[in-house]
Amino acid sequence: MKNKLYYLLFVVYALVVVFILYINGVFSQDTSGLVNLLINVGFLVIIGILFIISSVSFSRLNRCTDDLCEAADQLYQEYKEKGQNLWESCRDKKDLFHEEILKTAFSKYKARISNYRTKRGYAGTCDLEEYINEDLLDQAAMTYYNSGIAGTMTGLGILGTFLGLTMGLGSFDGNDIFTISDNVGPLLSGMKVAFHTSVYGIFFSLVFNFVYRSIMSDAYEKLERFLQVFRQCAMPPEMPADENGAAMLVYQANMSRSMKEIAQLLRGNALDQTAGVERIVKEFVEQMQSALGTDFGRFGNTMRATQEAQQAYADNCRNLIDAATALVEVNRNVQETLAQIMKRQEEFAQELNAQKEKLEDTCENISDEVSSQLYTFTQTRSAYEK
Repeated sequence: MKNKLYYLLFVVYALVVVFILYINGVFSQDTSGLVNLLINVGFLVIIGILFIISSVSFSRLNRCTDDLCEAADQLYQEYKEKGQNLWESCRDKKDLFHEEILKTAFSKYKARISNYRTKRGYAGTCDLEEYINEDLLDQAAMTYYNSGIAGTMTGLGILGTFLGLTMGLGSFDGNDIFTISDNVGPLLSGMKVAFHTSVYGIFFSLVFNFVYRSIMSDAYEKLERFLQVFRQCAMPPEMPADENGAAMLVYQANMSRSMKEIAQLLRGNALDQTAGVERIVKEFVEQMQSALGTDFGRFGNTMRATQEAQQAYADNCRNLIDAATALVEVNRNVQETLAQIMKRQEEFAQELNAQKEKLEDTCENISDEVSSQLYTFTQTRSAYEK
C-alpha cells in the first residue's frame, strides 16, 4: 500500500498560499502591499518547486516499497502452497521486481550466489540485505536531497526575515517625531514581510520533517518485512557441513591426483631432455677433438696460459691497490700532522700578539713615567735656579 502522506505537503502549501494572499489584500482588492505580496509569492514559488522535487522522489520510493511488498506476498503465498524452498523458481523469475533499481540489485545477488553453486548444491551463501537494503531505499528516495529540505525551509524563513527588516529600515528616515511618524508605515510593512516569511518557513520545515521521517520509517519497515519473508521462503539452501566437507575432500583429492600426474610428466620430460643435452655435448666434444686434434690441445694450453697471465695481472692490480691505499693513509696522516702544526702555529701567533700588546702597554707606561719624572725634575731645577 502506497504511503501518500506526502500529499499533506501540498494541502498545507495550498492553505498557506491562500492565507498569504488573504493577508496581503488580494481578495479585498487592496494592492497597497504589492511589494510584500511579490516577495511572499517568490518565496512560495521556491518552496513549491522544492516540494515537487521531493514528491517525485517519494513517489519513486513508493514504487520500490510496493514492489517489495508484492514480492513478499507472492513468495509467502507460493511457499504456503509448495511447502519447500523457492530459490530455484525465484532465481528464474523475470518479474519478481518491476523497478529497475531493484532488478539490478537482485541480478547482482543472483550472480554472486551462482559462484557458490556446485554439483551437490551451494557451498556457501550470502544475505540479500547486502544488496537490497536501507542504502538502496535512500538512493531511491534521494535522501541526500530531502534530508536538507527542512533546513532549507528554515533558512528561507531567516532570509525573508532579514530581507523584510532591510526593506523596512531602508525606507525609515526621519530626524524628528513628525517625520518619524510618517515612516512608521513602511517600517511596519517590512516587518510584516519578515514575520510572514519566518512563520511559514519554520512551519513548512516542521511539516516536511514530520512527513519525510514518517515516509522513510514506513519504507524501512516494508524492507524488513520483505527480507524476513525472503530468508524464510527463498534463501538459497546451503549444503550441510558434512556434505560440504565431503565435497571439499573430493575436490582436494582430484586436485592432488592431477598435480601428481603433471609432476610425473614433467619429471619424465626433464630426464629425457637432460640425457639428450648430455649426448649432444659429448658428440660435439668428440667431433671438435677429432677435427682439431693437437690444435685443440694447444688452444687449451693457450687459454690456460692466458688465465695464468690474467691471474698475475689481478695479483699486480691488487698489490697496486694496496700500495695506493697505504699511500692514501700516509697522506692522511701527513695532512693531520700539518693541521696540528698549523694549529700550534696559530696558537703561538696568538700568544706572540698577546705578548706584543703587553709589551706595548708596558713601554707606554714606562714612557709616561719617564716623562712625568723629567717634568718633575725640570720644575725642581727651575725652582732651584730661582
